Amino acid sequence: MPPTTEPDQSLLRVHDLRVAFDTPAGTVQAVDGVSFTVEAGRTLGLVGESGSGKSVTSLAVMGLHRRARVSGSITLAGQELLGLTDRRFGRLRGRRMAMVFQDPLSALHPAYTVGEQIAEAHRHHFGSGRRVARRRAVEMLGEVGIPEPGRRAGEYAHQFSGGMRQRAMIAMALSCEPELLVADEPTTALDVTVQAQILELIARLQQDRGLGVLMITHDLGVVARVAHEVLVMYGGRGAEQAPVDELFHSPAHPYTRGLLDSLPRLDDPDDAPLRAIPGSPPSPAEPRAGCPFEPRCPRAAAATVPERARCAGESPRPRGVPGGGRLVACHLPLPAAPHPGPSGGAPVPAEEAR
Repeated sequence: MPPTTEPDQSLLRVHDLRVAFDTPAGTVQAVDGVSFTVEAGRTLGLVGESGSGKSVTSLAVMGLHRRARVSGSITLAGQELLGLTDRRFGRLRGRRMAMVFQDPLSALHPAYTVGEQIAEAHRHHFGSGRRVARRRAVEMLGEVGIPEPGRRAGEYAHQFSGGMRQRAMIAMALSCEPELLVADEPTTALDVTVQAQILELIARLQQDRGLGVLMITHDLGVVARVAHEVLVMYGGRGAEQAPVDELFHSPAHPYTRGLLDSLPRLDDPDDAPLRAIPGSPPSPAEPRAGCPFEPRCPRAAAATVPERARCAGESPRPRGVPGGGRLVACHLPLPAAPHPGPSGGAPVPAEEAR
C-alpha cells in the first residue's frame, strides 16, 4: 500500500518563483528561485535590504506585473495563479487576496472620496447597490479606528493624516473579507506611535478574521513584533527561513547575522559607530554564478581556498538545520553560538515583543 500524504493546508504557497525584466541593458533577474508558504492566521515576514526582491515578489503574488517574465508556481488555497487571465485574476484580487501598498497617498485616488473608493471594491465583487456599499465603507472605516467614519467617508485622501490614510487603505483591502493580506512596507513613512497602532490593528484583524499575512519590510523591529516566521531575502534569493524566535536567537546565515548586528545596542557607548555590512548589494542586472552574498561575507573571507571557491562559483541550495523548521542557503558550516541580541544580552522572545 503506497504511503499516504496529507493534503497541502497552506493558504499561499510560492515555489521556485522567478521574475525577470527585459531591459535595453539586458535581462534583470529580480527574483531567482524563491519559495515560501503562508498559513491562515499566521504572518510571514519578508525582509532584506532595498533591491533584494521583496516588493517584486509581493507584486508577483498579486499578479500585478505586466511586462515581466514570471515562472514557478503560486497557489492560493490550492488554486494555481500563474497563467490566469487578467479577468480571472481580477475576480480574486480584492475578494480573496488584497494588498496594502507602501505609500497610501499615491495609492488612493485624489479625485474620489475615501468612502467612494472603499465602496467601489464592494460593489465590484458583490454587485451591491450604492447605499449598501457606502454603509460597508463607513463600517470598515469605523472598524479600523477612524473617528466619525460617516463624515470621514465623504472626505478626500489629502484631508487624512498619514496614519489615517494607511488605516483607510487597510479598510479598503479588507472590505471584501479576503483570506490573504499582502502588506508592502505598511509603516515605513509613519512615526513610531502610529506605526505601533497600525501593527496592532493588523494583528487584531488577523486574529478576528483568521487572515494569512505576508508582511514585506526592512524593519527587523516590525518583524519581531508581528511575524511568526521570517524569510530573509538577498540578491533576489532566499538566504534563510526560520521561526521568528529562532532567527533572532541564533541566526544561521552570515547575512542574517549581519542584519542583526547592525541594530543599535542598549549597552553601546553614545559615540559608538553603527555596525554596517561592508560593500553593496548585488545588481540584479549582473547575476552571479555563486552565492550572491559572497563578496560581502566575512565568513567566506576567512574560509579555506576550496570553500571560498565553492562560495564564488556554486549557488547554494537551501538546506535544513538540525531541529527542523529552518532552511539556510549557505555552503559553509553553520555557527552554533546564539546571537547576543540588540541589548547585548539574551534576545527578547518575539512573543513578548508582540
